[in-house]
Amino acid sequence: MKLERAFDFLYHQLETQPRHDCLSTRKGKQWHTLSTPEVVETVNRVSHGFIKLGINRGDRVAIVADNSTEWVLVDLALQQIGAISVPLYPTITVEDATYILMHAGVKMAFAGTAAMQRKVHDALGKLTCPIYSFADIEGVSSWREVEALGADGDDIMLAGLRDSIRADDVFTIIYTSGTTGRSKGVMLSHRNVVSTVTATAEHTGLPEGKLRALSFLPLSHIFERAGVYYYMSSGTSIYFAGVEQLSNALQEVHPHTFSAVPRVLEKLYEKLAGKASELSGNKKKLYLWALEMAENFDPNVKMGLWQKAQYALADKLIFSKWRTALGGELKWINVGSAALQPRLARLMWACGIMVAEGYGMTECSPVISANLFDADKVRIGSVGVPLPHVEVKIADDGEILVRGPNVMVGYYKDAEQTAETIIDGWLHTGDIGKMADGVLTITDRKKEMFKTSNGKYIAPQVIENKLKESAFIDQVMVVGDGQKFAGALIVPLFDKLKEWCAQQGIAYTSDAEMTHNPKVQALIDREVKRFNRYFGNWEHVKKFALLEKPWCVDKGELAPTLKLRRKVITQHCRDLIDSLYQHHPA
Repeated sequence: MKLERAFDFLYHQLETQPRHDCLSTRKGKQWHTLSTPEVVETVNRVSHGFIKLGINRGDRVAIVADNSTEWVLVDLALQQIGAISVPLYPTITVEDATYILMHAGVKMAFAGTAAMQRKVHDALGKLTCPIYSFADIEGVSSWREVEALGADGDDIMLAGLRDSIRADDVFTIIYTSGTTGRSKGVMLSHRNVVSTVTATAEHTGLPEGKLRALSFLPLSHIFERAGVYYYMSSGTSIYFAGVEQLSNALQEVHPHTFSAVPRVLEKLYEKLAGKASELSGNKKKLYLWALEMAENFDPNVKMGLWQKAQYALADKLIFSKWRTALGGELKWINVGSAALQPRLARLMWACGIMVAEGYGMTECSPVISANLFDADKVRIGSVGVPLPHVEVKIADDGEILVRGPNVMVGYYKDAEQTAETIIDGWLHTGDIGKMADGVLTITDRKKEMFKTSNGKYIAPQVIENKLKESAFIDQVMVVGDGQKFAGALIVPLFDKLKEWCAQQGIAYTSDAEMTHNPKVQALIDREVKRFNRYFGNWEHVKKFALLEKPWCVDKGELAPTLKLRRKVITQHCRDLIDSLYQHHPA
């Protein structure tokens, strides 16, 4: 069959390689599994239920839930009647959810847990909008009620409606944070995501109809969602589990592949490196020797006889145990959403697990480029080569421009922003990079917004502006690009600090000394935590450093307009910034 719409992947699997474990979700200690035919039947019943509830083509429906079979069933059911899903991160704040739900004009919402249901309820306010839950919550309608309504639906009518859906129809709106804090609704069409899935299949060449995949990254992000469509298209069984269940899921599912953000591999590395502290004597020396070998492994370099012998020994004694800890059958990992530390990629390749780091953005559905699962062609430290049918060029100022069938339809209700982002058919990514021998490397961020190693966007100005509402904070710069969490450099408002010290009976010595005073640091810590509550958990400033002198124009730290010159400040405060991320627990 011709694959043109995202839901076509399900029917393609049904026709060519149906699985007994098409979709599985870990609930408690048990895995609940649906076969491909059962998934198709359930999706059709839910579609009929939507129709009876008055959900029409173009209507928006929100999904706020952790990864689960139900998430995908509702998503597919909406797609094949032409309705538009609006996924939200489960960790979203009520304030952000309110904006998105109102801006999208949702007609219905689905929540995964009681806490998420309350959050959606509070965000909707007085807006009349039914909320259904994936969990059993007293007083809240279950998603099963939607399915039950569609039990006697007209399948011929549904087939006609399904056939009427076109490749260029919008099937989802995904809201991404902008540098000003205002979320933008990225409209993606079936053509956008189908092009990504088919190009990814051509690019990776993984075996079809034989694999098991683990899904734990949020389905509210198009990276994992497109991955699920890819698994479905290739006849790969999908197992959903939360990140907190990852260790158990690896041992129970024995996956062959999964997608990850760098933070997942960072946590793995921390466990492996920490294992050495449990050993002593020759065992510890052997372990550290193998760990160092893995960190410096280069898949592009052919080993000599002596190197092969050393590697074989390390593999037998150490690397094989690492593979067992990851389920024993893992072979392929796609990594995206943030920069991956090269040593982590080298370690996985040394372990016999191929890691392909890629690059993308929601506006590109999301993959732009990726490394290959090929020891001769992978280029660690780069983001690989553009996917088939995706064009990449570097503008005169170094910005990465993208053109192809994966580029979004535009921003919902924002023609002006769309026109500023897509110019003459080329999407301006806001990232700086270079191409060498067809391989793309990201070198800088054109925009101030950055990502943590968890793949979460941080818009620093919004957080900085909120922190500066404190009477004790004069200047602040949020940092953390590629790190585990957001940190901050803070210049106290020293005049106000002197007043506070006098009130507390604290002797004020000098600005420099007071930045190290435990009581002053505790004061600023309380202020930071007070303002953290306005943001999502991933945006919280978890560590900070106090500076004794304000940034100034004369030193190039401030522009004449008094805006922060982040690169200059970063250079001047490099050691201080690095200290925020040393010896800090995950």
